This record gives sequence, structure tokens and C-alpha cells, in this order.
Amino acid sequence: MKFAPKTRKASSKSAAKGAELLEERELRQMIATALHLAKSTGAEETEIHVDEVADTLTRFANNGIHQNVAEHGVTVSIRTVLDGRTARATTNRLDQDSLRAAIEASLSLAHSQPKDPLLLPMPGKQRYRRVNRFIKQTAALTAEDRARAVRRACDLAVKKGQVAAGIFASGQSQSAIGNSRGLFATYRETHAEFSITMQEEPAASWAKANSADVHAFDPQKLAERASEKAHLAVNARELAPGRFTVILEPAAVLDLVGFLFYDFAATALRDKRSCLNDRMGKQLFGNNITITDDAYHPLQQGASFDGEGLPRERVTLVDAGIPKNLVYSRASAKAAGKKPTGHGFALPNEYGEAPMNLVFGGGDSSLERMIASTDRGLLVTRLWYIREVDPYEKVMTGMTRDGLFLVENGRVTGAARNFRFNQSLIEMLKNVELLGPAVRATGEEAFEMVVPAMKVHEFHFSEATKF
Repeated sequence: MKFAPKTRKASSKSAAKGAELLEERELRQMIATALHLAKSTGAEETEIHVDEVADTLTRFANNGIHQNVAEHGVTVSIRTVLDGRTARATTNRLDQDSLRAAIEASLSLAHSQPKDPLLLPMPGKQRYRRVNRFIKQTAALTAEDRARAVRRACDLAVKKGQVAAGIFASGQSQSAIGNSRGLFATYRETHAEFSITMQEEPAASWAKANSADVHAFDPQKLAERASEKAHLAVNARELAPGRFTVILEPAAVLDLVGFLFYDFAATALRDKRSCLNDRMGKQLFGNNITITDDAYHPLQQGASFDGEGLPRERVTLVDAGIPKNLVYSRASAKAAGKKPTGHGFALPNEYGEAPMNLVFGGGDSSLERMIASTDRGLLVTRLWYIREVDPYEKVMTGMTRDGLFLVENGRVTGAARNFRFNQSLIEMLKNVELLGPAVRATGEEAFEMVVPAMKVHEFHFSEATKF
């Protein structure tokens, strides 16, 4: 049995549109070849992961493009099981000799491991709910398309006397998993991201969007938003620290609540590493807070199966402020006498599982309504350099960035100097007054989630910064 990737003749037209991904039959053939080779080496069980990425990136600064790069690669990760021991090895070479070498490396590593009494047999065939996140228009995006969008954004910056910097990235990826018990699953998606910072000395502001569909956001509107905020932020006032009513835009919400995701892992709770220890089933957040993990939500991305190939289930984590459920890998589910939810990481790992498709329930309050209802408060564009201070009370510290604005008598009256905050997420989610519609948000401190803007009272800013 042999595997050789299909040879594709390159052309200037196809190169401009980006690389073509392997076809499903090629993935199947590659996995079948690796499984056959593993069987001949004496592995009792074998699991194969194939990941392919074809990404392109246009980077700009000082109102001009300075870099355009493209990357296309395939990796094969092989996990073997022998005598109650397991290990994994990875290669980016696809010929039979390289696959055999990776299998042998995996077996050698397994031999050096202690027996794992909790190691389960690999799962067999599964049934999956279909998701389609491969958008042809995104896959067909060219360097010229990205350059035109960047040029318009930079032209706006020049017109406004500002300086623009950022990225416009697009690409496609796919993953496949197969094992010696007959399991096989594939997933492919496209992705596009535009991020821009507009600087008007001494101030700057920022906007960013990410989606499977490049037409889900407008780079020019993002540039206009960043430009307007940068201009408004020029004459920032220094305010005394304290507790403020804050209006957190979705990016600011995302980068804070993103630190909660692992607390909902059954392994974290078992190891006493979760803020939910001794709090499950009790009122912890405000009754307007509902959180689910939903890989099938239309604004999400990611596969419908986990690192072991189990189908992902939709799980209600928090209902009306009460933590109700955790997510489980196969191992943690067996230990707890529960059913696995399809949230396990690829084995071997020390983390177990985590919800990777968080969706916060939203409301109907626009940012404008939140501002209009505020006598005195702060509008927060985003946060950065966030670190955990107290894991159990979920106290976080960090700073505001790229646009902090004072709200007085229902309107934005000017900019404020940035603050450092020290704030418990548990307390914050008790103090949410208003929620905006849930949107796909992207930031810099957490992976993308579906979250709303939030109006929160008594948010603690501990000191002003020097910028």
C-alpha cells in the first residue's frame, strides 16, 4: 500500500489564488497507509491526525504594505498504543519511509512511558453532524484583493493625518483523524482576519474582525472606526482610579471571559484547579448570564469532533447565573461516571478537555443605548496584558488600550488616560446591567468566541497608566 500526494502543476493564476488542499480521498489514503505501516510494526492500536494549513498574510505599517507571505504545510501526527502505554510523534514528510520513522519514534517513546491504568481503548466509528465553514470566496481571495483593501485603509489614514498599521490574513485549513478501530472524520474551513491600528499622536485606536467568510466584515468600516476613535483619543484626561460603570465592547469582554474556559473542564475540577470547585449548582453570576459551548453555532469555527474523534455536543455550562454542567473527555467521563461530551484534547495530554466554542447569551442593548443610560462611566475598546492574580476568585489584572472614553450624562465627552484594573470575573459577571447582541468577537488575549458587549457597574480600576 502506497501513498503519494497528487502532483499539481503550478500556474501564476493558481498561485495567486493560493494552494489547493488535499482531497478527502487523499487524506483517507494517507491515513490507511500509516495504519497499515503501524500494524506491521506491532502497534496494538494506532491513531493518525493529519493537519493541513494554507495561509496567506499581508502586513502593513506606516501607511504602506511591507510584507506579503504565504505558507502551505501538511503534518501527520501518529499515536500508538502498546502494552498499556501510549505516545505520539509528528512528521511533515509524507513519504512511506518518513511515516514509518514517525511510527517507530512513537513506539519507542511509548516503550519509555509508564503504564497508564486509565488508558481507554480507542473509540470506533462515530456519526457526526455536518458543518460547512469552507467559503469559496474566502479561499479564492488573492494578494491583490487584500492589497486593494489595505490601500483604501491607508488612504483614509493619510487623508486624516494618521498612520495605519495592521494585517489582512486569509487562508484555508483542514484536519482528518482516523484510527485502527475504523474511526474516520474530516473537517475543512476557511478563515479571514483584518486588524488595524490607527495612530494620531499621541493616541491610537484599533479594530479587528475574524470570520470564515471574508464578506462577513468590511475592512474599510473597521478602518473608519479605528480612525474616528484615534482622533477622539488625542486629548486624553487623567482620571482618579476607583470603581466605575464600564461599557465593555465585545473585544474587551472576550479577552476577559476567555480566562474562564478551562474552569469548565472536568479534569480541572477534579484537580482542584477550577474556580467552580464547591460552586457547581449554586448562584455564582447574575441571572442574566447564560453560557453554552456550541460548536454548531453559526458564528463559530472549528471541527465537530474532538482530539479523539468523538462528536462534540452542545453543552449548557451556565444557566441564569448557575454553573450547571462541565465538559468531559472520555477518560474524565469514565472517572466521574458521566457521558463524554466530545471536548477532549488529543492524547496524551495533561489537561484533559475544555470547551473551545463558548457562546455567551446576549441581549438587545446597543452600545448607543448603554452610553445613553450612563450618567458617568467609561467606554472600553479593549484590554491587554491580562494576567490571573487569584485563580479561585478569578481576579484578573491588566490594562485598557486603544481607546478609553469618558461617558457623562449619556454621551461620550472625551478620552481618558488608560487604567490598570484588578477585577474579579465572578464579581464582574454578577454586576452586568445590560447586554448587547452576541457577536463573533476577536481580540489579542483569548481565542475567538461569541460574546455580547456588556455594561457593568463597580468595575475596579486600581491606577492610571502613563500612556
